[in-house]
Amino acid sequence: FQLAIPVTVIFTPESVPGDLPRPLPFRDVQEMEISVNLRTSITSRYEMFYRSTTAQEEVALDAATAQEADVALHPLQDTSFGSLMVFVVPETSSLLPEGISVYVGKHRIALVRAGASLAALRTRLRQLTQVMSFTASSIATALSDRVPDGQLGPDAGRHLKSSLGYEITFSLLNPDPKSHAVEWDIEDAVSRYVQPVLDKLSLVANFSVDSQIQYYAVLGVKPRFDKESSSFLLSAHSLPHVINPVEARLGSSAASLYPVLNFLLYIPERSHSPLYIQDRDEAPVSTNAFHSPRWGGIMIYNVEAPASPQTSLPLRVNVDMVRVMEVFLAQLRLLFGLSREALPPEFLLESPGNEGLADWELDRLLWAHTVENIATVSTTLTSLAQLLDQIGNIVIKDDVASEVYRAVAAAQSAMAELATGDLHSAFQASKEAVTSSERAFFDPSLLHLLYFPDDQKYAIYIPLFLPVAVPILLSLAKIVREARQRKKEPTKVD
Repeated sequence: FQLAIPVTVIFTPESVPGDLPRPLPFRDVQEMEISVNLRTSITSRYEMFYRSTTAQEEVALDAATAQEADVALHPLQDTSFGSLMVFVVPETSSLLPEGISVYVGKHRIALVRAGASLAALRTRLRQLTQVMSFTASSIATALSDRVPDGQLGPDAGRHLKSSLGYEITFSLLNPDPKSHAVEWDIEDAVSRYVQPVLDKLSLVANFSVDSQIQYYAVLGVKPRFDKESSSFLLSAHSLPHVINPVEARLGSSAASLYPVLNFLLYIPERSHSPLYIQDRDEAPVSTNAFHSPRWGGIMIYNVEAPASPQTSLPLRVNVDMVRVMEVFLAQLRLLFGLSREALPPEFLLESPGNEGLADWELDRLLWAHTVENIATVSTTLTSLAQLLDQIGNIVIKDDVASEVYRAVAAAQSAMAELATGDLHSAFQASKEAVTSSERAFFDPSLLHLLYFPDDQKYAIYIPLFLPVAVPILLSLAKIVREARQRKKEPTKVD
C-alpha cells in the first residue's frame, strides 16, 4: 500500500520560521514505512505544501477564539476527503488557550503554534497528521487478519469489521411490567441524536434502525446484594454471562444480511433495584453501562422507588433519553473505532457536537476501511483461486469471470487512488471491489457440492452400473466364444 496524505501548511505573516529551506511557497514530501508482515507493508507519504495566508484567511484568523476561527475558515477549506489544512500562528498568539500548542477543529482544519524552529514545527506537524489521518496501530487493526499474533493492541478486537451495511437495534427490556410501566420516546431520540451521526456515516455504509420492547426479559445473572449501600451489584466478571440469555430473546440477527449492533436499555425488576455495575477494581461505573466488542452495549436504568409504600402499581416511568443516548452514542463510536486516543496535554480537540464525529474522524474511518476492503478482496480472490485449482472439472460462467475481472480492476484502481491521495474515490472503488469479489465467490454455480472428484464418481457410479454390466459382459463373452467355434468348424462342400 502507498497512502498519500495532502497537507497544506499555511503561515501567518508573523509565524514564518527563519530557517525555512527555501522561500514560500514550496513543496516537501515526507515518507514513513509501516511494516505489517513479511508480505504486506505500507508507505505513508505526507505531501506537504507550504504557503502564506491569503487576505480572506487573515480576516478569519482575526477571530477571538480558536472555535470562531474554525467556523470562519471552514468555507475557505479544501473539502476533499483526506486532505488537511494546518494554519501556523505565532507562538505568542492569543487565539489558542494558554498551554495549548495544537488545536484540532471539527472539520479538516488545525491551528498550530509556530515553535522556536522548523524542526519543532515539524515535530508538531508529525503528531498532528497522525491524529487526523491514521497511525500505524489503526492500519494494523484494519489488517488484523494479516498481523502476527501478539502484535495487535488490546482494542483491535473491539472494532467492527468493514461491511457494506449495518443494522442497529434499540431494545427496551422490562422484566417487571407489573411494577413498571415504562415509556421511552425512541423515535424522537433517534431522529435528534442518532440520525445526524448516521447521516455522516452514510458514506461508509448503509444503516437501518429499528426498536423493540421486550417484556419479562431478565439478564440471566443473579446480582449480589450489598448491605452497605442497600443496592444490588453486578461484578465485571459476570458481565459476559449477561449477553447470551438476552440475545436469545432479541432475535434481531437471525435473518440479517449485515452485522447487527444491539443497544439495550434494561429496567431492573423491583426486587433487584437499584442495580449498579462494578468495574474490575470493584468501583461503580459512572454510566452504569458496558459494551461488548462487535456486538453492542447494555445500559442499566434504575427507577426511583416510590415515596409511599401505598403507591399504586405499575409505576409510570418516563426514560430520560438524553442521558441514555449519550451512552449509546459513545458506545457506537467505540464500536467503529472512533474513540479518541491519549494525546499530549498541549493538544486540544474540538467536540464534534450534534454530528457525533468530526470530518477528520470520518477520514480516519475511510482510511481504515479502504485498506481493509482491499485486503478482503485479496483474501477472497485468493480463496476462490485455490477452490478452482482443487476442483479441476468446475465450470466458470462468463458472469463469474467478469465479476472477478471487475473486482481486480476495482482493487487496482483503489490502490492507485490511495497513492494519489484521492481518499473518496479509493474508498468507492474498494467497495465495488468487495461487492464484485463476493458475488463471484458466492455464485451458486461455484458450489463445490455440484462437482465431484474422480474417486467419488467411481464410488457412486460403479454400484449402479456394475450389476447391469455383468450380464452384458457375460453375453458378449458368450457371443465371442460362439463366433470362434463357428470359425473352427469345417465348412461342408457338396
